[in-house]
Amino acid sequence: METNKYNAYQMMTPKMLETLTKQNELVKDAFSTDVTFEEMRENYSEERKYWNEGGPEPIRTIDMELEGPHGSIAIRFHYPKSRAGKGAIVYIHGGGFVVGNLDTHSKIMRLLMEETESVVIGIDYHLAPEFKYPTQVEECAFLVEWLRSHSEEYDIDRNDISFAGDSGGANLSLAAALYLRDTRADVSYIRGLLLYYGAYGLTDSKSMRLLGGDYDGLSRKDLNAYTKMYIGDENADLRYFDCFSNDLTKGVPPCYIACGDLDPLLDDSKLLYDILTYNNVKAELEEFKGVIHAFLHHSRILPESIKAIQHGANFYKSLAEL
Repeated sequence: METNKYNAYQMMTPKMLETLTKQNELVKDAFSTDVTFEEMRENYSEERKYWNEGGPEPIRTIDMELEGPHGSIAIRFHYPKSRAGKGAIVYIHGGGFVVGNLDTHSKIMRLLMEETESVVIGIDYHLAPEFKYPTQVEECAFLVEWLRSHSEEYDIDRNDISFAGDSGGANLSLAAALYLRDTRADVSYIRGLLLYYGAYGLTDSKSMRLLGGDYDGLSRKDLNAYTKMYIGDENADLRYFDCFSNDLTKGVPPCYIACGDLDPLLDDSKLLYDILTYNNVKAELEEFKGVIHAFLHHSRILPESIKAIQHGANFYKSLAEL
């Protein structure tokens, strides 16, 4: 344990502890950054298989590839059996920009599809370190523009698109929305953002000092390793990684912001909420007690996983009434 950190195990719910026991049974040290990035991906994918079993089944799934700004991108459409309107949600998976794919986040996407009663489209953006920032931001923004150009073909409303994402995917969701605002001016077609335990720009914080370790793969060493693999040129324009250095006072879609109270990235979520609400941007913050980073995956055991998806879906649906 790093010096001065909380003993997070003593603060976890019984179900969170049960989840960690299962996680260690599946793949020990699944989130270690002390291996090659290829091994990181293998470990991550293997551990996630169990958590992606079961869950809602779409009435239709479409897998396809697009030629994007940095090469071919795989995307996956999930159409729900019960659909309210023609809204679409672009889901951006987490994994520190280094690991993860459409399969590792399949159940999260399908649960979100069912709870929002909307089409959910996952994107398999290019991973770091082979592809550096801002490749991933540009690919996510590209997908939204492609969907708007092909909306009739895929039976969605080009003026009702949202972003959702977890961890690095939450960062990319906010970043892509800001990128579209800054480069295209009008983002009135973005209904909202569902942001789960993202990093938005803090390099140090109270939560980072007190939390994070082997149990979640987010020690300070781990956080620095992901950033080093993702960010190439440190002199680059980092406004779409460090979103707090961008202008958050205007043109930000409504945001549902969720995080576990045992997450080292908790203060990122709190700060984002404070900035947005101070500037009269519609936002809702929900802090789930006794759970750690990446808890959205653990719906087979952890009730907070389902609640977070349901509450995000409720926020999303409430925006349709505005």
